[in-house]
Amino acid sequence: MIDRDMLRHYCLGQKGAVEDFPFGPENAVYKVMGKMFALIPLESHVPVQVVVKCDPDLALLLRQNYQGVQGAWHFNKRHWNDVYANQDVPEDEVFEMIDHSYALVVKGLTRAQKAALEAL
Repeated sequence: MIDRDMLRHYCLGQKGAVEDFPFGPENAVYKVMGKMFALIPLESHVPVQVVVKCDPDLALLLRQNYQGVQGAWHFNKRHWNDVYANQDVPEDEVFEMIDHSYALVVKGLTRAQKAALEAL
């Protein structure tokens, strides 16, 4: 069973990841080199979920295969998914989606940002 602490520690385990609260104390945002790759709502009445970036084609496929994956509510639904843990998405796939999001964000960094990340 995945909980918010597991998601938080996994996100912070990504190289260069930092936790930020730009949208207030109820949403933890995880960034690499200033770019967001995940968001975890912290309110206890909200189901355990993580918002992650995703390749648009893969995002559609995941939404078709899992009820627990939906277009992210306040984000560009073409590129961002809400992933509800502890529904029908296997635990390992939740963590793979975080890895995929991180990799997409790193891929979009400038050469200088990638060099700075590599130096960490």
